[in-house]
Amino acid sequence: MTLSTLTEYYGRRAREYERIYFRDDPVRLAEQETIATAMRCLFRDRRVLEIACGTGFWTEKISPVVEHLCAVDASPEMLTVARSKALPADKVEFAQEDAYALDSLPGRFNGGLANFWFSHVPKSRIDEFFTTFHARLVPGAVVFMADNVYLPGIGGELVGQPGIADTFKVRTLSDGSRHEVLKNYYAGAELKNILQRLAIDLRVRVGECFWWVSYVIA
Repeated sequence: MTLSTLTEYYGRRAREYERIYFRDDPVRLAEQETIATAMRCLFRDRRVLEIACGTGFWTEKISPVVEHLCAVDASPEMLTVARSKALPADKVEFAQEDAYALDSLPGRFNGGLANFWFSHVPKSRIDEFFTTFHARLVPGAVVFMADNVYLPGIGGELVGQPGIADTFKVRTLSDGSRHEVLKNYYAGAELKNILQRLAIDLRVRVGECFWWVSYVIA
């Protein structure tokens, strides 16, 4: 088992990643559709920056309604899958970028999306991430994020490490390789405490499988 970097892990997982969105679980599927509907309402006719787009699963969900969408990810393998979806090139562009270093992106955006990324941000880098992300957004921009609720037995064993505030998931890929991947879980109150100092009109929802939040950049 290796303590994998996120880029390495998701590079190896890219071809099998979207299986997680098609589990035979009516509650999970219904919450995913609720998330997609909320995003489409929020991002209609906006210029959106998507952080950690992965295979483009959520990119595809909102591409019909946005004015323009710049979707970035650090993994070239994930981006290969995303680009294979052949989304409209006049509206959607993909770029390999580090979520903590977005200075090379042209322009600014009035929408920001970061689905299933926040749980992979080390707690020591939360402020750094939001500073970098929000710097690419204009005042009044809307932001949406969603991620997993902790469910025992789902997605691998949750473990800690001595002296580290973060938690990790032990996961096995279809090639048999086992990886220990950073994965932090948050309750609704924790999300409010983190985000209320950064945003206005903060809305937090916690379902059975996922949480999702939206807010506005002051």
